[in-house]
Amino acid sequence: MATISHKVLNFAAIRLNRMKRIAYIIMMLTLAFTSSGQAIQSINEQNMRFEKGVKPDPIKVKPPVDNTIPIDTNTVYYSLVDSAQHYIDGELWTKAELFLLEAIRSEPNNPNNSLLLSNIATIQRRQGRYQEAIRNYSMAIDLTPNAVTLLHNRAAVYVLVDSLALAQADYERIMLIDDHDVESRYTHGMIALNTGHPETAEHDFEDILRINPNSGLAKQGQGFLYKHAGNYTKAIECFGEVIRVRPSATLLANRADCYLATKQLNEASLDIASALELDPDDPFIYVLRAKLNKLRYNRNDMERDIRLAVAHGLSEDDVKQLIDE
Repeated sequence: MATISHKVLNFAAIRLNRMKRIAYIIMMLTLAFTSSGQAIQSINEQNMRFEKGVKPDPIKVKPPVDNTIPIDTNTVYYSLVDSAQHYIDGELWTKAELFLLEAIRSEPNNPNNSLLLSNIATIQRRQGRYQEAIRNYSMAIDLTPNAVTLLHNRAAVYVLVDSLALAQADYERIMLIDDHDVESRYTHGMIALNTGHPETAEHDFEDILRINPNSGLAKQGQGFLYKHAGNYTKAIECFGEVIRVRPSATLLANRADCYLATKQLNEASLDIASALELDPDDPFIYVLRAKLNKLRYNRNDMERDIRLAVAHGLSEDDVKQLIDE
């Protein structure tokens, strides 16, 4: 999906695909803190469950439609949706999508079709069919214009396809609909920060504090603001407050990067080890450890970590460029 780590924002100078780098940063930083919402939303908790078998999205969201709409379980519409549920349970996404589409065709004016379109879009998103997902999320939004869930989901896909201006527009729309939605403000702020607008990010994080003075998301965002500004001491402090409550590989790696910048090598080493325990597949943590070993003049260990970073998805040239920064 992306090429540059969400965990090492100071690696921004590397000349890879910058927008995809930002996409990964935004999605994973959001995942690092927020609670998971269900990717597949339910129409009726007892009769039409769409939660099983689908991985959660990285954004806590609200249901897009009224889940209390009564359902006649004897209709063809329900039968088709029930069949779709069966295939979702078995992770047979193509068949599930076909039955959802057939349900919509059977009752094109059913008020629950916004939800079915959303579920189709989520299946397509899971399969990497991002443009189709955007199209179906958009149709669902046309039916339920104030559905915060749908706007969150479409914005997330816009980020994945590098359409950051469109993502920002969706997050701004969410903020107008729900002045207490902190996730939209956080992600809006992170996009702003990583596209050269730290003043917007600062405003977004302050807005979160207005909503919740004890918000970990706001503190996390402020940590990235300080890191972006080169104030590593304050960034370490902010990251530490969140890590104490909810440790994540993302934050540990970012704090380690700040420790490396301030030559606190023992502290960096501890954070890198902890980050690797939580996420041993992230190549950028190995880059951090290679940088640490370079600073310690451990050439053999540095070369080992370069090989590990490459084995986990980075090119050798990119790894060496990151280490030399």
